[in-house]
Amino acid sequence: MAISEAIFPIFDPVLNNLIPMATIALEGMRFFAYHGYYEEERILGNEFILDVYVNTETILTKFVDDLHADLDEVEEILKGADMTLKDIDVKRGKKPEKDKHRPTTVNYETVYLLCQAEMRESTLLLETLVENIADRIIDYFDNVEGILVRLKKRTPPLGGRVDNAWVMITKGEIEIPMFGE
Repeated sequence: MAISEAIFPIFDPVLNNLIPMATIALEGMRFFAYHGYYEEERILGNEFILDVYVNTETILTKFVDDLHADLDEVEEILKGADMTLKDIDVKRGKKPEKDKHRPTTVNYETVYLLCQAEMRESTLLLETLVENIADRIIDYFDNVEGILVRLKKRTPPLGGRVDNAWVMITKGEIEIPMFGE
């Protein structure tokens, strides 16, 4: 069996150029932080639970079982099937020597570290915080197609029993996951 028959049947034109997408998620990240509109909230702090869902195109993982792909190597693999990067909707930049390595997915360890760094910066509004988290992840990864960030503030100080107050933001094309507890 030829390499093109073994590896590339998914690239049949009949499939209308379907590009594999993945949702990378971190649910239930817990942080003690100092966010809130009232000064007491920023002094005493509170527990926060953060969920992040990132949609990313993962076509390069078919060729490289790694977080990054060398596009020169992928091009060599594709030549065996008489294909190019263009055939799999991967475009090189204007300077191929600087655009040699590409992420194949979104590294969830990095997502966690980006969230952790943002949670350390006190904000008045949870809306500001989730926007900052989403923007930080989008700015770091160049292969994010969409993102959902949901932040829960545990037992908000409202004068009565409330388990959580939460804010959620979405950007780009994102599949809304089912939330469970």
